[in-house]
Amino acid sequence: MKKSRFTEAQIMGVLRQAEAGMPVAELCREHGISSATFYKWRAKYGGMDASMMIQMKALDDENRRLKRMFADLSMQTDLLREALGKK
Repeated sequence: MKKSRFTEAQIMGVLRQAEAGMPVAELCREHGISSATFYKWRAKYGGMDASMMIQMKALDDENRRLKRMFADLSMQTDLLREALGKK
């Protein structure tokens, strides 16, 4: 998965500047991001504080880990079913 070059604190800073009334076009030019990136961040992180953002990242990581575990277990059960079915 591609890592963002911006930290959570930087993203929150950009969103706070926009809430303070800075024009989005100027904000994007200053930070070197596209307006689409800004609006994605606002949709995803709007209204959150830093602790909520960290908690959401932790939940995403745990969800990714659990999905991988499920995929491994389902592959093992499929292999066992094939082996038992052939006998």
